Amino acid sequence: MSAQEESEVRVIPDQRRETLLRALHREKVLSVHQLTDLLGVSHMTVRRDIAALEREGQALSVPGGVKLATNISTEPSRQHKSLLQTAEKQAIARDAAALVQDDMVLYLDAGTTTLAMLPELAARKNLTVVTNDFVIVEALGAVGASTIHIGGFVDHTNRSTVGTLATRILEQLNLDIAFISASSWSLKHGVTTPVPTKVDVKRAVMAAATDRVLLVDSTKYGQYSAYRVAALADFDTIVTDAGLSEAAVAAIRDRNVDLRLAETRGD
Repeated sequence: MSAQEESEVRVIPDQRRETLLRALHREKVLSVHQLTDLLGVSHMTVRRDIAALEREGQALSVPGGVKLATNISTEPSRQHKSLLQTAEKQAIARDAAALVQDDMVLYLDAGTTTLAMLPELAARKNLTVVTNDFVIVEALGAVGASTIHIGGFVDHTNRSTVGTLATRILEQLNLDIAFISASSWSLKHGVTTPVPTKVDVKRAVMAAATDRVLLVDSTKYGQYSAYRVAALADFDTIVTDAGLSEAAVAAIRDRNVDLRLAETRGD
């Protein structure tokens, strides 16, 4: 056994990972090379430790290293979000729309990914779409679906409605399937939001729906906010893009979650 291997045996994995986490809290992002020097272990051991922390939702692997799970306190505007991960959102939207059948009553949560589903739904017949999103309502004319906007307090930045009044309508509805958006998600923290008025609306949607589907791109994984909406296991299906790391995929599927990775098209 080499001297390095003997050193790795003497320090138990939990001790190494605590040291790794303390370093991440100081630096936020560290390379594998930095961690091998800090911990005195091999690249393979560092990568195993990173994968273990990622499964726990405490850190997120990045090319060549690892970063700390991020606490976000605000959300970008809708206009800004519309410019981000457009190919990934279209891929997620295509896979999500495949879950919709004729004659369904479905909910589309406010967001740019749910908006991207509309062209994919044009061939469905006799749909009723419930939403809190003004942009989706405006675009539904081209789909030809019956439309219900749930009303409530207007969030002008996000072009949607939130709050208690919105939940009152949802309590009167039975939804076949609900597509929920999120600004942050992780295995440890679940789906979270920095906007407290969104929580009750999302929970009311989930309570009203037979099937609950989370639509969220991989760049938001490992982030969390102050207000918890639901655990990942509370969703029947999660549709994200293929950018999610192998460790995160394995950890989520270990919780018996139907996780689907949407592939972007090359055209």
